[in-house]
Amino acid sequence: MSDQPSTEPSSTPEHPTGSGQPSAPSPAPDSAEAPSEETLAADPLTQAQAEVAILQAKVTELQDQYIRGQAEVQNARRRADEEVSKARKFAVESFADSMLPVVDSLEAGLATQEATPQQIREGAEATLRQLKSALERNKVLAIDPAVGSKFDPHQHQAISMVPAEQEANTIVSVLQKGYLIADRVLRPALVTVAAPQ
Repeated sequence: MSDQPSTEPSSTPEHPTGSGQPSAPSPAPDSAEAPSEETLAADPLTQAQAEVAILQAKVTELQDQYIRGQAEVQNARRRADEEVSKARKFAVESFADSMLPVVDSLEAGLATQEATPQQIREGAEATLRQLKSALERNKVLAIDPAVGSKFDPHQHQAISMVPAEQEANTIVSVLQKGYLIADRVLRPALVTVAAPQ
């Protein structure tokens, strides 16, 4: 065995410090350091400012929606007013159109110089049929109750009560027809009613 020192490298690693102790870990970068008091104080403020910005954006969006909604409502109201105005202005247009043939017939009858009474009567009857047809097309219907039917105060107006050999409160005679327009009474029929016996 030789007395010479071994030339093999030492298994103990050498440290830059020169000591045999392992070196302390190097400090972390500044960003990983514990937050300072100023940073802790600034975080709630930053968070609140972010929330305020979000809320302000939401308010702006809602205001925009409200303004657009108001504009749509005003446009719809304006269109509705225009339609109502047109409906009022031209409400009788259909009715007037159906009356024109009646006017034509009357003018043609009056233009005839040498008509006989029979011809005049026939012309008047034809014109009356035209008129009734025009009224029916426009939902103007006659109220012409039959004799003996029950008196209806909603559609009939009693002029007088007369003694009659029929049930009380039934119609004895019709003095003037009434008229309905759709379901509304335009004019009640004028009738006489049987008096109680």
